[in-house]
Amino acid sequence: MKLITWNIQWGRGVDGHVDLDRIVAHAHRVADFDVLCLQEVSAGYPELPGCDGRDQFQALSARLPTYTAIAGVATDTPRPGGGRRAFGNMMLSRWPVLQVFRHLLPWPADPAVLSMQRVAIEATLDTPLGLLRVTTTHLEYYSALQRRAQVERLRELHREAVGQARVKRPGDAADAAFAPVPRGAAAIFTGDCNFRPDAPERARLLAPIDDATPPLRDAWEIAHPGQPHPPTVGLYDKEQWPGPPFTFDFVFVSEDLAPQVRNLHVDAESDASDHQPLLLELG
Repeated sequence: MKLITWNIQWGRGVDGHVDLDRIVAHAHRVADFDVLCLQEVSAGYPELPGCDGRDQFQALSARLPTYTAIAGVATDTPRPGGGRRAFGNMMLSRWPVLQVFRHLLPWPADPAVLSMQRVAIEATLDTPLGLLRVTTTHLEYYSALQRRAQVERLRELHREAVGQARVKRPGDAADAAFAPVPRGAAAIFTGDCNFRPDAPERARLLAPIDDATPPLRDAWEIAHPGQPHPPTVGLYDKEQWPGPPFTFDFVFVSEDLAPQVRNLHVDAESDASDHQPLLLELG
């Protein structure tokens, strides 16, 4: 199984142009992916630099018609002049998609800084490796208070999902809304975390939860033990990120999935966003 995660900055490349065809082409260059997790997808936002305001959730789905597309809208607000605008994440899967959740993450008041609502998309996928629960998110950038609360929520969601995966729910397919659709135990958490490898938020995300819940592990450390995380932000976009490049993007896996990690690769070639795509290979 091959999974790519990428903050695409609404398709805006280092050249300032928004080009979703380029995004899809660069992703295909990285790998013949089974799952594509995207952050910073927009609809109805012509104010964003280079953006024409089109619905990128629909546009990306149309460009990958053989994949099941899951939109996760975090910000849903009126559009000046009429209609609505949306901003959030997206997941596209080649494998059958079972249960899907769109978790709005905590957003405690922090009046000292800019912030926005954040969302985590969780989908249980029926893959050749078995049921896998994939969660992609984009944590708060400016507010450490909110980012810490979001990490705690991700830990709680992992604990909850593992507990549900280990018990048989009552009901059957005839129960309609109560039909017991599986929720995967083995898990991948990925996205733009807006913290660095040495941040306390990362340490907290990886900390033990309880005796029954496999902890999360950093896939980079599994695939490349002893090697520092490669930078994922600011390799080419020196207007937004004038300093040295750094790491904000991660892939975490539950400990029970760790033996399946074959590689984690950061693509250092693409300039189609201010972030780099990451490729996780399981097998």
